[in-house]
Formats: sequence, C-alpha cells, structure tokens
Amino acid sequence: MTARLTAENIKGVVGRLDDVTIAEIAATGATLSELEEAAALAAGESDVMGDLRRRATPRVAAVYDILRTAAVAPEVRE
Repeated sequence: MTARLTAENIKGVVGRLDDVTIAEIAATGATLSELEEAAALAAGESDVMGDLRRRATPRVAAVYDILRTAAVAPEVRE
C-alpha cells in the first residue's frame, strides 16, 4: 500500500495551487510517482499520451486533466 498524497507532496511537485485543486488531485488516489508523471505531461516534458506503446494510467490521466484545467483557468479556480 502506498501513502496518500498530502498537500505538501502536491505543492512540492506542481507548485502553488488552490485548495480545491489540491483536494481534487488527492481524491484521485494517485501515487507520488503518478503525480510526477502527470505533472511532466502537463508541462510538456513527456510524450506518454502520444506514445501508442504506453498509455497513461487512469489516475495519471485524471491528475493530468485537473492540472490542465487549472492551467487554463487559474483565475476561476483561485
């Protein structure tokens, strides 16, 4: 069993986020490594989503979607 993500874990990986976004990410059940993978995808540092040989897990995809939404509309989410 892996430890649940904390607000500190999440902020340490992705930086400053509002409390709602942090709670949404934590609620996905993602691990720290899944959060790091999603953050890399959202930052354009990885091409897992485009790699037909390897798909993002459902939790990585969920965190990715949350991060992309937060990046597109930060004024709405803060």
